[in-house]
Amino acid sequence: MPTRRAFLIGSAAVAGGVAVGYNFQFDGDPDSSEIENREAVLTPYVVIDRNGITIIAPRAEMGQGIHTSLAALVAEELDVTLEDVRVSHGTASLVYSNTVFASAGQLTGGQTSTQDGFVKMRRAGAAARMMLIEAAAVRLGVDAGTLVTRNGMVIDQNLDATSYIELAEAAANIPPPAEPTLKPRKEWRLLGKSLQRVDMVGKCTGTAKYAIDISLPDMLYATVKRNPRRGGKMLGFDDSKALGMPGVVQVVSLENGVIVIATNTWYAFGAAKKIDFQWGDTHYPKTTAGHRDRITQAFEGEPYYRPLEHGNVDTVFETADVVEGEYHVPYLAHATMEPLNATAMLKNGVLEIWAGNQWPTKAVDMGARLTGLPRSSVKVHTTYMGGGFGRRLELDDIHAAIQAAIAIPGRPVRVTYTRAEDFRHDMYRPMASARFKASLSKGKLEALSIDLAAPSLFYSSSQRRRMLMNHQWRPPPKRDVSITMGARNQHYKIDNYRVTAYRAPDLLPVGWWRSVGESQNCFFHDCIIDELAYEVGADPLQMRLALIEHGPSRNVLNSVAEMSDWGSALPKGHARGIAYARSSGAATALVIEISHTERGIRLVNAYAAGDVGIALDKRNIEAQMLGSMLFGLSAAIYGEITVKDSIVEQSNYHEYPLLRMHQVPVFQVNIHESGEKIYGVGESLTPAAAPALGNAIYAATGKRIRKLPFSSDFQFI
Repeated sequence: MPTRRAFLIGSAAVAGGVAVGYNFQFDGDPDSSEIENREAVLTPYVVIDRNGITIIAPRAEMGQGIHTSLAALVAEELDVTLEDVRVSHGTASLVYSNTVFASAGQLTGGQTSTQDGFVKMRRAGAAARMMLIEAAAVRLGVDAGTLVTRNGMVIDQNLDATSYIELAEAAANIPPPAEPTLKPRKEWRLLGKSLQRVDMVGKCTGTAKYAIDISLPDMLYATVKRNPRRGGKMLGFDDSKALGMPGVVQVVSLENGVIVIATNTWYAFGAAKKIDFQWGDTHYPKTTAGHRDRITQAFEGEPYYRPLEHGNVDTVFETADVVEGEYHVPYLAHATMEPLNATAMLKNGVLEIWAGNQWPTKAVDMGARLTGLPRSSVKVHTTYMGGGFGRRLELDDIHAAIQAAIAIPGRPVRVTYTRAEDFRHDMYRPMASARFKASLSKGKLEALSIDLAAPSLFYSSSQRRRMLMNHQWRPPPKRDVSITMGARNQHYKIDNYRVTAYRAPDLLPVGWWRSVGESQNCFFHDCIIDELAYEVGADPLQMRLALIEHGPSRNVLNSVAEMSDWGSALPKGHARGIAYARSSGAATALVIEISHTERGIRLVNAYAAGDVGIALDKRNIEAQMLGSMLFGLSAAIYGEITVKDSIVEQSNYHEYPLLRMHQVPVFQVNIHESGEKIYGVGESLTPAAAPALGNAIYAATGKRIRKLPFSSDFQFI
C-alpha cells in the first residue's frame, strides 16, 4: 500500500461550470508518478455546467450496479436525486486510481469499488455543495450559514431557490473546503435505500451501449486467429484463399497468429477459416491428466511459502491417528456473455479506443507504447460490459484492435473474437489441488494441515503484461497470495493449524477469475471442515460454531441456520449442506437444499447471509449475492476446461454449459451490517457455492466428492 495518502480537493472551470473531486498523492508509487510530481491533481467526480449535473463513476459497469452506487455516494452529499443527474464512467486517468490496490491505476475488480469510493466520493459531493452554497451567499449578500440545499437548489430564509446550474460558474472561483463535513448516517436520503439503477432503462430498452454496439463512420471489422496451442508460435501461413473472399481488406501477421480485417464481422470470421497455418508446438502437457500430474508433483518439492502456522501439527500427528485426503479443481473459463471485442482508430495523431474493460489506464499505456504517441493522445471510451469476472482486465482484445488500427490508419476497426477463440485463448482460473491431514480426539479437531498447489497467477499475469507493456513491466511479488487466499485467513480457531503453499509450474496461462483463489480454496477448506465434522459425529453447523469466535461470522452462520430451519426433518430424498467462507474479508454463509432422485440432483432452496459492514443498497446487494452464487454453482456443477493434443477442447457453451433457469433454486438472503467497514459484494457467494453444494451432496448420498465438477459424478436436473 502507499506509504502516505493525502486527500486533496481541487476545482476547475469546465464548460462554464465547476468540477470537484478528491485527489491522491502517493510516495514511492512508480505507477502514480503523474500524481506524485504535483502537489494537487484534480480528480473530478462532480461536473456542473450549463447542461446540468454529471457525476463521474469511474469504475467499469458490468452488471454489478456500480455506477448507481458510486453516483449515490456523491449525490447524497451533493443533495441531489439520481433523477437530477447524468452518470458517466469518465475518462481514463491515474487520478481515478483505485487506492485499494497500490499502484494499479484505474482498475475495477476484487470487490473494491465501494471500498475505494465510500469516503472520497462523498467528500467530493460535500465539497461541491459547500462551494455552491458559498457562491449563493456571495450573490445574495447573506451569511452562508443561513442557506440550505435541496434537490439541486440553494434555498434562502425567504424560501427563494437558486439552481446549482446558475451558481456553477461563480462556484468555480471559490476555494474548496479542506475538510468538508459529511452527513451523519441518520440524515441519509439515498444511501441505505434501494435505488432505481441508472442503467436500468437503457438495458431494458436495448439502448444501452456496449462495446459490441459501437458503430462509427467508415468502420471496418476484424477477428483474430491465434495458435490454439498456447505459447506456440506461428511458423507460417497461406492467406491466398482468404484474400480472394468478398469483403476481405487485409490480413495482419502477428507472432502467434493473424488479424483478418474485412467489411463486416462475418466476412472476417469466414476468411479466418480459409487460412492455412503451420503452428508451432508448446511446452505444456498434451492432456488434462498431464496438467494434473504437474500440479500434484509440486507437493514433492520445497514449500513455496507458509502463511499460517499455529502450534505444532507435526508433533500432534506423531502421536495421534490422522484423517487425510486430497481435493482437485479444474481450469475454468470466464465465459462472458458478450464476446471479447474492442474498437480502435488511429487518426490525426490521436488513438481512440472503445472497449468494455476493467483497466482503462493500462489500455492508455498500451496504446502509447504500440503507437509511440504520448499518453495524452490516447483516448479510452469505457462502455458497458456483458460480463467481466476478471477477463476484461487482460486487454488482449484491445491490443489486437490497436494493431489493426495501426495497419489501417484513419479508419475505425472493431476486432471481435469468435467464441472458440475466446474459450481457447482465455486466461483461466488455475487448476489446483489440496492435500490435508487432521487429528481428531474426543469430538474435537486438534490439528489441521492443508497443503495447496497451483501455478502462480501473479507470475502468469506479469508475463503477459511484460509482453504487452514491455518497458512498463515490473516483476511479480515474491509470494503469490492467490495460491492460499481463502484458506489462510478463515476465522477458525484451531490450536495446531497450518496452511502451506506449493507453487506448481506454469502451464496454461491463468488469470483473475471471480473471487480469485478463494474460489478453489474455500471449496477445499470448508469441505474439509465438513468432512471432519462427520468423522467425529458432530453436526456440521455446530462444528463450525465451535471453532469460530468472530462475531459477524457466527451471526451469518446462525442466520442461515434459522432461515433454512437447520436440523429439522426434510422430505425423503432431500438434504442440506452448509458452508462458511470469509470472502474478501467479509463473513458469508450459505445453505443449499437439494433433492436426490433416480433422475438426478435438483437444487431446491438456497439460504444466504453476508455481513457487508454497511449496506448502501440492499436490493442491489441481494442481486449481487444471487448472481455470485449462481456463477459459483454453474462452475461447481459444470465448469471444466480440458486439454487434448495441447489444445483446449471447449469452444462454446454447448461444451461449457451454465445453469439453466429451471435449475435455479429458490433464494433467500439476510444482509448483516456489523459496521466494521464497508465490503464489496460482487464476488460474495462465489467461494461458498461449491462447498455448500458438495456438503449437501454428501448429506444426501454419503458420497464425498473431492473433485470438481460435480457433474462428473452426478446428473443434475
